[in-house]
Amino acid sequence: MIIEKTKSHLTAISGRFQNLSLVKDTSGLALLEFAFSAPILLTVGLTGLETAHLATSHMQVSQIAMLAADNASRARESIDEADIREIFTGLDLTGDSIIFSENARVILSNFEHNGKTGSGAGYWIRWQRCYGGNTKYVSSFGAENDTSENGASAPLNYNANLKDGMGPVGKKITTSGLNAVNFVEVVYDYKPLVSDRFFGDVVIRYQSAFVARERDDHALRNASAIPSSQLWKCNVYGTIDNPPGG
Repeated sequence: MIIEKTKSHLTAISGRFQNLSLVKDTSGLALLEFAFSAPILLTVGLTGLETAHLATSHMQVSQIAMLAADNASRARESIDEADIREIFTGLDLTGDSIIFSENARVILSNFEHNGKTGSGAGYWIRWQRCYGGNTKYVSSFGAENDTSENGASAPLNYNANLKDGMGPVGKKITTSGLNAVNFVEVVYDYKPLVSDRFFGDVVIRYQSAFVARERDDHALRNASAIPSSQLWKCNVYGTIDNPPGG
C-alpha cells in the first residue's frame, strides 16, 4: 500500500511539472543544440581547412623546386648572374601566397662529371647560388667547389659524398661528358593558415634536377658586371624584396 501511495504521489507531482509553461517551452531547443555541436563542427571545419592548406603548400614547394631547376637549365650557350635573379624572381612570385621567400631556403647547384676515368671518376659542384631569408638550412649534399677528387688543388674541396652523384643516398643524380645538371634543394618552414596546434612545426623539403639544354659552357658568367656584394651567394640570405647588397 505504501508503494502504491508513493507512486501515486510522484505521478501527481510529475503531472504538475509537465503542465508548467516553462517545461512546455521548446523555443530555445535549436539554440541549445547548436551550442553543444558548434565547437565540434568548428574544430572539424578548421582541421579540414588547415589540411587543405598544408597540401597546397606541399604542391607549391614542389613546383618551386621544379621551376628553379627547369629555368636554370633553359639558359642556352651560357648562364649569367642576371639569369639567376630572374629565376629567383619567378620563385618569389610563385610562392607569394604561402609567404615563401621569408621562410624558405633554395639552393641551386650546378654539378658536372669531373672528366676522370677509373677510380678517379666522380663529380664536382662548379657553382652554387641561394635564395630565401631562412637562415637555418644549408645544402645537404655539398657546397660550391666541392669535388669527389681527393687531393684536388684549391679552390676545390674534397667531398666524398659526390663520388656517385648528387642527391639522397639511393637516389643520386649523375651526368656524363660535357653535360651538367642543375640540382635544386628547397626547404620551407610551413606557415599555418589557422594554427600550428593541428600539425606542429612542419618542414617541407623537395629536390629537383634538370640537365642543362644545349649548353656546353656551364660557367656562371657576369656580363652585367654585378658587384660581388649583390650576387646571390650562399653566405647571404636575400629575397627579391630584400636583395643582397640592398
